[in-house]
Amino acid sequence: MAKPISKIAEPILNEKDMQDQTLEKVLRELTQNGDGIQEAMKLLQELHESGILEAVTSLVEAKEKIAKIAVGQMLRPPVTNAINNGMAAAGLLTELNPEMTKIMMEGLSKGLQKAEEGLQQNQKVGLFDLIKLAKDPDVNRAMGFGINFLKGLGEGMKE
Repeated sequence: MAKPISKIAEPILNEKDMQDQTLEKVLRELTQNGDGIQEAMKLLQELHESGILEAVTSLVEAKEKIAKIAVGQMLRPPVTNAINNGMAAAGLLTELNPEMTKIMMEGLSKGLQKAEEGLQQNQKVGLFDLIKLAKDPDVNRAMGFGINFLKGLGEGMKE
């Protein structure tokens, strides 16, 4: 009686057989994805003709040098200060009431328009003009806002 097979011998592929299998696999993929591969080749050709492909290749080849330069630039005090200031400003913006911010921006826009008109008319402002303006409700509102703003700013600077 024959003995049962307990061990299956896998065929040992030589280098040529492995290359043939790989080539077969690649050809199968090419035939299944022909349209996409043709589009990719068109894109690569356009990038090559425009010089972008060469620039990207050079960029990838010089990645270590570029990374060192980029990190060096990012660690400069002006850049770190800008990043820190941006983060602080973003934090401040999250605390502000959007309605109040909108009102302030509209007021700022109108104020700049009035200031430009005054510059174009070359108006002189005397002491009596300032006293009259203090009675104007719009000027009074802005002065009160400014005084309260300065008071809050001073309190904030104390902390």
